[in-house]
Amino acid sequence: MLASVAASVMATSGVASAAGAAKSNQYWWPEQLDLSPLRSHDARSNPYGADFDYAAEFAKLDLDEVKKDIAKTLTTSQPWWPADWGTYGPFMIRMAWHSAGTYRVGDGRGGAAGGQMRFDPLNSWPDNANLDKARRLLWPIKQKYGRQLSWADLMILTGNVALEESGFKTFGFAGGRADDWEPDVVYWGPEMKMLEDDRRDSKGKLKGDLAAVQMGLIYVNPEGPGANHDPLSAAQDMRMSFGRMAMNDEEIVALVAGGHTLGKAHGARSADCVGVEPGAAPIEDQGFGWKNKCGKGNAEDTVTSGLEGAWTSTPTTWSIQYLTNLFAYEWKQTKSPAGATQWIPTDPNAANLVPDAHIEGKRHAPIMFTTDLALKRDPGFREISERFMKDPAAFDLAFGKAWFKLTHRDMGPRARYVGSEVPSEALLWQDPIPSVEHKLIDEFDVAKLKGKILGSGISNADLIKTAWAAASSFRITDMRGGANGARIALEPQNQWAVNDPASLNATLDKLKAVRAEFNEELSGGKQVSLADVIVLGGSAAVERAAKNAGHDITLPFNPGRGDATQAQTDVKSFAVLEPKADAFRNYFTQDSFYAPAEAMVDRASLLNLTVPEMTALIGGLRVLGANTGNSKHGVFTERSDTLSNDFFVNLLDMATRWAPAEQEGVYNGYDRASGELKWTGTTVDLIFGSNTELRAVAEVYAANDGEAKLAQDFADAWSKVMNADRF
Repeated sequence: MLASVAASVMATSGVASAAGAAKSNQYWWPEQLDLSPLRSHDARSNPYGADFDYAAEFAKLDLDEVKKDIAKTLTTSQPWWPADWGTYGPFMIRMAWHSAGTYRVGDGRGGAAGGQMRFDPLNSWPDNANLDKARRLLWPIKQKYGRQLSWADLMILTGNVALEESGFKTFGFAGGRADDWEPDVVYWGPEMKMLEDDRRDSKGKLKGDLAAVQMGLIYVNPEGPGANHDPLSAAQDMRMSFGRMAMNDEEIVALVAGGHTLGKAHGARSADCVGVEPGAAPIEDQGFGWKNKCGKGNAEDTVTSGLEGAWTSTPTTWSIQYLTNLFAYEWKQTKSPAGATQWIPTDPNAANLVPDAHIEGKRHAPIMFTTDLALKRDPGFREISERFMKDPAAFDLAFGKAWFKLTHRDMGPRARYVGSEVPSEALLWQDPIPSVEHKLIDEFDVAKLKGKILGSGISNADLIKTAWAAASSFRITDMRGGANGARIALEPQNQWAVNDPASLNATLDKLKAVRAEFNEELSGGKQVSLADVIVLGGSAAVERAAKNAGHDITLPFNPGRGDATQAQTDVKSFAVLEPKADAFRNYFTQDSFYAPAEAMVDRASLLNLTVPEMTALIGGLRVLGANTGNSKHGVFTERSDTLSNDFFVNLLDMATRWAPAEQEGVYNGYDRASGELKWTGTTVDLIFGSNTELRAVAEVYAANDGEAKLAQDFADAWSKVMNADRF
């Protein structure tokens, strides 16, 4: 099992255009804003329909029965892909690992949810070589349970069962992952070819939110950075890559050591033996890739990573032997049959420790990767490795928790977990929120609380900015952030520059006072959380602003949010949620990996917004004064506190001539007749008049009959964001 994830030595196809294929606008005008991320995962792609609930279906399963079926599959070797040592366990652990291991903390993208490994590009990544066979081995189980068991759940559950069959006690399992029906639109890196590395800055650090060190890898090159065979530099890449996937030093050591306790690497033949990946394979291969023309093409002739061998003499049984082997021997470089550099013991007595996976009586020396030796050579990793070796129970617990984190990090709050094996322990990385024990306020109470908030003297703009700051921290990719928990009142969120900390905390103090007074007046055990007050305050301000424009709109409000404590909030973990750009508040920093318009689409995608929803929210928030720092850029209105369509009307007004200002990314709007300066705007303001698709939507809202529609669309999109984290 390749915990550090080997760099494939197999052939991959080049980039090619299909003859007769339609060309996108990005083909002709590559600088044009791409809005496709806001149209991905269309409900029309889902054969079960948009309302299908995988979690509810999973809850109906007899989980013990499913696990028995999986366990039987693990030891039923198939002639078309024979099992190593008679079990597919390590193979399935690798599949589960690679399914989950694409997760990255920077933007929450990747991970096991969605079962994205079924689709290209992940299906055809070099690092996922031959995992197409793992899923085919599992097809009879998926076929048996159908819609009740998603591929996303099945792949992770199978990894757990494989560990348990090896003798390891797992920490737990949660189901409820939904399957996607089309590939995610994800930026996996700038490279045009697999295994290239053009993603580092001058200091060797990965750019943007990327976590893997090369295109087509999950984590790091097992031969060291650039295959330099240096364990110490490999350790630094491991810290960087695993760290960007939410793992600390102890978790890195536990995962690498635990993963390499079982199974083997495959590089038994020359890399020239192996053909193209599934995405480039001919139709008659039916989705299989990496066909091996040498020998049997499988079993003892298998080529996957190009590295060859097992780490322990008991590769199907859980043990501490990986670590004892690592420290018991000195290691020397050697070459696999495929030409990859790996390490074997200098002691000749170790040459016959490991039984061959397929040939009776044949034996081998144990191996290590360069990344394995990093656990011995790097001082920090070594201290942890030696501690685990001396205390196997501590190692087991560390691996169990790290594996659970690896395979569940992208699921979001524990409220989304389903099944009889959900651990009772709440973990800090799960962003826990206390359960609501008090009675909830009713409609009469909500109306009264609205009046108190609106009568408190807090401006519409401050109420809206505070609610948006709380709720818009949510991201659909890993279900983190959001208004629930009221973490906007805690570090680090209450100090983020985008949130205008001074005015934010002043507003929060006033809302806390309103809440305290209101709760004292309630009877019958009813209470309201600060999180609920924040959301209700923002929605009440939106309603008042709509009424000022002559539109009677009522936003839905469902109480029941909880308030987290500072102790329940991992400051370092939450720091990655801080936006470097937020077009909805006309905020942009040079630290943003994306240009302003691309950053707008990225943030809208994280909020699960459509193109019209993004457009309505931008236009509405501008006229409602929600900009960071009270900037006037894009505030194309003279009517404050009014949910008008002025942003769109004035942006599309041909009486205004736009020209770049001295500040980069800022534009001045001059009256064509007088030459006087009328407005200032940014790239993300003007894009709604420049981009043809966005202009088409903007024209809807700028029309004479567009203001009422904008008010309702804004209210609907606002409510969607406010409730995105309610599970």
